[in-house]
Parts: sequence; C-alpha cells; structure tokens
Amino acid sequence: MTVVTLGAKATPEDIMAVLDLDGCVILDRLAPPEVMRPAATALACLLEQSPPGAGTFCGSRTRRIASLIRRAPAIHHLVTNPTVLAVMAEIFGGHCDRFQLNVTQAIRIEPGETAQALHRDDDLYPFHHDGYEVRVNCMWALTPFTAANGGTCLVPGSHRWPVERPVHADEIIPGEMAAGSVLIYYGSTYHGGGANASSAPRDGLVIGYALGWVRQMENQYLAVPPEEARRLPEALQRLIGYQAHRPNLGWYECRDPIAILRDDDAAAGAEDMFPEGHYERLQQNRTPEVVE
Repeated sequence: MTVVTLGAKATPEDIMAVLDLDGCVILDRLAPPEVMRPAATALACLLEQSPPGAGTFCGSRTRRIASLIRRAPAIHHLVTNPTVLAVMAEIFGGHCDRFQLNVTQAIRIEPGETAQALHRDDDLYPFHHDGYEVRVNCMWALTPFTAANGGTCLVPGSHRWPVERPVHADEIIPGEMAAGSVLIYYGSTYHGGGANASSAPRDGLVIGYALGWVRQMENQYLAVPPEEARRLPEALQRLIGYQAHRPNLGWYECRDPIAILRDDDAAAGAEDMFPEGHYERLQQNRTPEVVE
C-alpha cells in the first residue's frame, strides 16, 4: 500500500475525494522548480544555523525553524498556492467564516534520527469535534522524501478511527515524494517523521491551516508584527490573522484589524462585523418598543 499520489493538475474535487477516504494525499510536483528552488535554498541556510532539538518528540537529530512568513519570503507563494487554498476552502468552508494560517515550520531530519512517535495534530485542541477538521497540514518536500531518509509516516484512514483505536505496524505507510511535491493530511490523521537511515538530511516545510475561530499554533502576531505585516500582500495579511472572523472575533479597537495595516482613519467608530444574515437573525430577538 502507498499514499495516493495525484498529479499537479488534480482538481479540488479529486483531492477531496482522496482526503475524505484516506485523510492524506500527495500532489506530485505541485510547486515548479522556479518556486521551490528559492524556498529550499533559503530554508536550508536557516536550518544550518538552527540547533538540533532537545526533546524526544522534537528529535535530537532534527532541526526546526519557524516564523517563516517573516524570515523566508520565498515561501509566500507556497502559502498562497491556489490549489492548496481551494482545498482548504473545501475542508473548512462549512465550519468557519474564514480559515487562517496556523503554523509555518521547516524541519530537517538528519542521518541517524529515529522515527517520531505517531500522533494526531488536532490533539492540540481539547474539545469534541467529530465530523469536521480543526486543522490541516501541508508538508512540502524541499528535498525528496523516501522511506529511507525520514519521509513522513502516515496511517491512511486513521482520521475515521475512534480515539482508543491503536495503530498496528502494518498500517504505517511512508510518504514518498519528489521535491516540489506536497503532502496534505488532516489533523485527525496519525502521522510522524520517519527514521533517517540514509547518508543525507531530509528537508521539509510544514504550512498548516486552521479554522478561523481557533487559536493559531504559531503566534503570528509575534512572528509577523504589524510593521512587518504592512509589507505583505493583503491576501497574506488576512491569512496570517490580520482580519476579523465574523461575528466580531479578533477585532482591534472595535474594527477589522486589516484597517490598522492600511493606516485607515484611526478615529473611525466601531463597525459591525457580521456574516451575511446574522444581523437579520438578531433582529428577530429585538426588545419590543414600549408603547405608552
């Protein structure tokens, strides 16, 4: 058994069909070399400067770096890849007003690293959410991923399992893919970094997305403070969280925070930030006027 791989021109509908069945899918060479090469080069330089981890889960021979919207502008095209965003809209659209960027992290698994414990990323959110996804990760291959060099291990179908269901060894599949490919997997799918028994490091880039009404795993407002965010395209500003999730979640000075980045009139009054139809529903609950 292998992780299902689709071509770069796969439609969101084709991708969703596999995700719904397996909880994971690979899109082969979704990023062309002219997009992937600068990102891989920039992240390799940053990873070289990063110390290895100090914990069993993070790995003693694994290097990690974050705050990549600010530190590695070459990844911006990957964050806003149209195919990926279309898939995220399909996954999250029925459960939030707007989805958001959750985390950016480059990971280098070096030779000699052991396999990471299999886990579900959505354990981060301790509330009941059967039937929908809270977060979804995209692992971009900066270098080729193989079974030998630490390619991400997955358990297809595990997104449908109850919490108490254990993973058996014969259910674990290595995610093998060429550089420029992306592995999309649900937060409810068991996965983990593989052991690197090769002689070269394996570099990957995690770009994660989440429902717009949960706390982001990576604090994007420290990673990309307003003075930095002002330089970004508006679509990216909104993705990292400089927008209100209607109704009225995440506002600043009673307004949509995107206005702050635009230097709009700071003296403007509070604004309604309701999704379509929300105010009309509130109107049904108005206190009747007193007639004297």
